[in-house]
Amino acid sequence: MSETVLIWGAGAIGGTIGAYLVRAGQDVLFVDNAADHVAAMNEGGLSIEGPIEEFTVPVRAALPQDVTGHFSRILLCVKAHHTEAASRALRPHLAEDGYVASFQNGLNEFVIGSVLGIENVVGAFINFGADYMGPGRILYGGRGACVLGEVDGRVTARAEALHRLLTLFEPGAIVTDDILGYLWGKLGYGALLFATAVTDDSIADVLAMREHRVVLAATAREAMAVAAAKNIRPRGFNGFDPAAFAPGGAAQAVDASMEEMVAFNRRSAKSHSGIWRDLAVRKRKTEVDAQLGPIVTEGAGLGIATPVTARLIAMIHEVEDGDRALTCDNLTALATAVAEGA
Repeated sequence: MSETVLIWGAGAIGGTIGAYLVRAGQDVLFVDNAADHVAAMNEGGLSIEGPIEEFTVPVRAALPQDVTGHFSRILLCVKAHHTEAASRALRPHLAEDGYVASFQNGLNEFVIGSVLGIENVVGAFINFGADYMGPGRILYGGRGACVLGEVDGRVTARAEALHRLLTLFEPGAIVTDDILGYLWGKLGYGALLFATAVTDDSIADVLAMREHRVVLAATAREAMAVAAAKNIRPRGFNGFDPAAFAPGGAAQAVDASMEEMVAFNRRSAKSHSGIWRDLAVRKRKTEVDAQLGPIVTEGAGLGIATPVTARLIAMIHEVEDGDRALTCDNLTALATAVAEGA
């Protein structure tokens, strides 16, 4: 059994974490579908750029079809909508007593579990700012919360060992017995990020726009309502206060949380979300169905209406298809469409 850490997906998340692990002396193998990225990493190393630190480390990288061997520690860092395919591709390489940790956005632990068995999955919640800038180059723009935990709430030896590993990247990382609370909190915050991404403005600038706060808050509020119906208490982080966006949350609490999130995001060199980058720069499909889709689906099953989320998903698809430009007018249109029942 290899003690190598296998990082499946060497983009913003996997590239940043992995580079720090390599620098700390860990043996890491990066796996990525982008042949130019793999070639650049093997030839010139992996470079971390930005205001926190700048360094380059020599790394080993491979395309999925070139991976051999078995690994007891696999960090899955692909986009949410690629989770099932990646889980099937890495399945032959998971050691008998190994695990896969989901360093992603969304509720991907359960998608991985459907392929590999939920007992082989460790949950993770992350909120640091990073962007894939090009082959062999990652921007690490801002620190953020990093949390690990077993899906069933136990605190296990493997979660504690993974925590020790993660502290090589983020010393403030923690282990929790409530990873689902953090993941649902991130769904609420993620809904806000998708709403900012239909504009061409930065995350902080959009969250600071008081004229759009009602519809922005409504996106997060729907996620919090579904979580409440599931008897899950979302956890707060980096300025996001779930209680402010819970059903019946006060406007003053929303404003206070928004201002804290504005301040948090202004400290980061990553000004726009990865969602916006997919839409405006990379011109590719986003994670919207994989991330926000479960809010609508689970809400419907629980009798919770989610019209803002559903319309926001449709709006993101219109941008992806080239039928809608990125502008703050989209937030006005979102509010109008929901009010009219469209």
